[in-house]
Amino acid sequence: MDSERDIIGIIPARMASSRFPGKPLAPILGVPMLGHVFQRSKMSRSLKEVYVATCDQEIVDYIGSLGGQAVMTSAKHERASDRTAECLLKVEAETKKKVDIVVMIQGDEPMIRPEMIDAAVTPLLEDDSLQVVNLMTTLKERTEHDDPNEVKVVVDRNNFALYFSREPIPSWKKGAKSLLMLKQVCVIPFRRDFLIKFNQLAPTPLEIAESVDMLRVLEHGYQVKMVMSEHETYSVDNIEDLKKVEKIMRKEKNQ
Repeated sequence: MDSERDIIGIIPARMASSRFPGKPLAPILGVPMLGHVFQRSKMSRSLKEVYVATCDQEIVDYIGSLGGQAVMTSAKHERASDRTAECLLKVEAETKKKVDIVVMIQGDEPMIRPEMIDAAVTPLLEDDSLQVVNLMTTLKERTEHDDPNEVKVVVDRNNFALYFSREPIPSWKKGAKSLLMLKQVCVIPFRRDFLIKFNQLAPTPLEIAESVDMLRVLEHGYQVKMVMSEHETYSVDNIEDLKKVEKIMRKEKNQ
């Protein structure tokens, strides 16, 4: 942990998912998915505290039952970054401390490992010019490459994002099967002031077309540093994803 920096994790979560209602509390190995994310995130050496940002009393009650802290936020937020920013400002008002770095951790990443969070934060501690970091990992199967729920990313030689898409990039039709296929993992550390600024930036055409928030950063001329994670991880967008993740996690537990 960087003792000189105030680094917190915020997990935005809401029950009214259009594709999978009630997703945060859907059980995986008998534990609500959000519980896996919260407990694993709490183990990060980089984070001084982890909060859950939500508009649902069910989630507040559940996190409270774990001894955790949930912050009630507006039900009107459409993006996770807006909910995260509201939570951040409420935490600062309550603690009377200004946060340096906030790590937005999506609540549908039950396979997250604490060392993934530590790895994502490290570039911000080492390079003051960076404003936002994303994790990435390799796509294991062609079906993942074709899946619009998986956000693909291509990077330059210094691992800065060139583009994000839900379409298969690079194109298999043009020989890209010999290249590394990469996907975004939604563990996203922001410098505190840049998170606030990001939410004030106007939405951009490519962001809207691709439905990928990080494209707003690129379209406004900022950089997104990508960090490779070697850990296998899958987000949960639907019940089929949940079954797949549960099968993998059961296997890991029994090893």
